[in-house]
Amino acid sequence: MERNLFLAILLTGLVVFVWPFLFKTPPPPPAAATTKSGQSSQPVNSAPTQGAPAPAATAADLPGQVHADQAQEFTIETDLYRVRFSNHGGVVLSWVLKNYKDGRGQPLELVNQLALAKVPAPFSIVFRSQGSAADPNLGLYKVERTADGLGVAFEYSDGRTSVKKTFQFAPKSYLVQVSSQVLDNGVLAPHGLLWRGGFGDSTVVAAATDEHTLYYDEPNSKLNINQIKTADKGPVATSGQYSFAGLEDKYFAGVALPGANSGGASNGIELTTFSDPVPVQPGIEEKRIGASVGGSGLNTFTLYVGPKDQDVLRAVNPKLEQLIDWGWFGFLAKPLFAALNWTVDHLTHSYGWAIVVVTVFINMVLFPLRLTSMKSAKKMQALQPQIKAINEKYKGMTITDPRKTEQNQEMMDLYKKNGVNPAGGCVPMALQIPFFIAFYKVLYVAIEMRGASWLWVSDLSQPEITAIRVLPIILIVTQFLSQKLTPNPGMDPTQQKMMLLMPLGLCYVFWFLSAGTVLYYLTSNTVSIVQQLFLNRGSAATQLAVAGPSTKKKK
Repeated sequence: MERNLFLAILLTGLVVFVWPFLFKTPPPPPAAATTKSGQSSQPVNSAPTQGAPAPAATAADLPGQVHADQAQEFTIETDLYRVRFSNHGGVVLSWVLKNYKDGRGQPLELVNQLALAKVPAPFSIVFRSQGSAADPNLGLYKVERTADGLGVAFEYSDGRTSVKKTFQFAPKSYLVQVSSQVLDNGVLAPHGLLWRGGFGDSTVVAAATDEHTLYYDEPNSKLNINQIKTADKGPVATSGQYSFAGLEDKYFAGVALPGANSGGASNGIELTTFSDPVPVQPGIEEKRIGASVGGSGLNTFTLYVGPKDQDVLRAVNPKLEQLIDWGWFGFLAKPLFAALNWTVDHLTHSYGWAIVVVTVFINMVLFPLRLTSMKSAKKMQALQPQIKAINEKYKGMTITDPRKTEQNQEMMDLYKKNGVNPAGGCVPMALQIPFFIAFYKVLYVAIEMRGASWLWVSDLSQPEITAIRVLPIILIVTQFLSQKLTPNPGMDPTQQKMMLLMPLGLCYVFWFLSAGTVLYYLTSNTVSIVQQLFLNRGSAATQLAVAGPSTKKKK
């Protein structure tokens, strides 16, 4: 054991002292260059730090790199747009519709400026999967402007990922030709172009409730709308042959129209819905919707960013008329909208008075139905003593009692003898409901209501801004009068008292509706009151003979 220990020590010494002479240690690499502050600089071919622009080109850059030396912003202005671009990411910082004002009376800004600090700016690149190692949204893009000043091309490459974006505007047009191409190691990389943090007029009350993503499914002829809550658990993607896909608020839209294939159908496009909590006021955040469109390595489409005005949409592209959702009763809503516009152009020159005139006209057209309903109600009112007597006769019976059939038959014989239809008062009124819903939809979606004033109301598309909203209060008063004047045959007195409380509940609903909608209901109520007074004064309750016992003699 001692001999083995001695040999081990001897061999260890030989290794320690002889090895350095046999194998020379290589010299250390040169130290990294340092800045004036003494900190090591980052290698030029590494990915840029999040939020910082790409470094300027040097002799050590990888082959094939393309980028600008410094950041710059510039504006493209047309008859309809004023759009501000940045080459830091090749994005849009501002998109103003020059012919429209926001809720504060300023030119309408469609990009939520408060959201830019938290989410990527519009037209940033988003990859379907992991994407490239370096984020192309952080690069300084090389900019080339067209000779007419209405087009711009962005180009960027870090030697591995190459991105090209183009925007071509046109005078007096809401259409923009947009393309984007991303190559990763020479292979097309599927991607989309983003617009997050909200869209449209962010100054109106409850702006987020009217913001959606949407697409028109061409094979199924169906408009599909996604709410903000759709993406509460993460982005939601859908793709197909869509006529258009993108974003909307109540009165404006930003949608991509893909080109058509050889068969005439729309090329496929992918739409992804986002939900982002973004600042709406200092210290206050709110979820706003976002979208990306594209889905291919090379995306080429026509972009519409503008108002949901029927005439404008039809002139730009007939497919875009689908952006206006007229609802279930569109076959009534469209003629009503045409009538409203005709009244403004030829009679009132005011949308407020046009609502009054068209509402009066609709109520006069529907008056025969109302007259039928009132006559039926009066007949039922005259029969109440006899109906009450029959009910008293069979009082206390259960619904399974065989004599219940006799009661029903006796009641039907009474109606038949006096020519009364129990449903006669309901059916005519039910036929009026589609007209009311259609007119409500017209006043809700028509951009013509936006900013239209009437007497003390500054904007018919919004609730009154006065401290006390006059129209809803007057409406509730007319609702009380209408219920008081309208006969309710067969209704229990307790139920009648409960019905008189309904206008108080409706007051809460109408308080938050647009002034144009409240004006419509108010006018309709007023016409109904006048018609009811006419019916009550012009005809007394119908006198009907009370059916007596049978006088037939027994044989």
